Amino acid sequence: MSAVVSDTDRQLIQAARDIIAARFRQDYHHVGAALRTRSGRVFAAVHLEANVGRVAVCAEAVALGMAAAEGDTQVDTIVAVDRHGRIVAPCGMCRELLSDYAPDCRVILGEERVVKISALLPEKYQRQGE
Repeated sequence: MSAVVSDTDRQLIQAARDIIAARFRQDYHHVGAALRTRSGRVFAAVHLEANVGRVAVCAEAVALGMAAAEGDTQVDTIVAVDRHGRIVAPCGMCRELLSDYAPDCRVILGEERVVKISALLPEKYQRQGE
């Protein structure tokens, strides 16, 4: 089920657009992300490209790491944009990561659409008791 983008969500979209506009660098940074925690703090980051694509790190993961480093990991909402400012959906690895660290977070998928991370990763793999 999707929700409507709020004014606070629009501010988050703008934060993602601002970070990629400020930090875009050909062959290094092509995606920006911004997440808001339940405390209201916003963490904005760019993705880290690498010559070996497997070691590239997504902007959503960098933003989540920034929040974790500050001890503020109760993620409320996240959004990613490309270098042109268009909202993009999180990749499969980011969907897994977000659903592990923020299983109730909201993901902005468009100018007018927000969904829970669980909607993007149905029937998620769960580890059995160790």
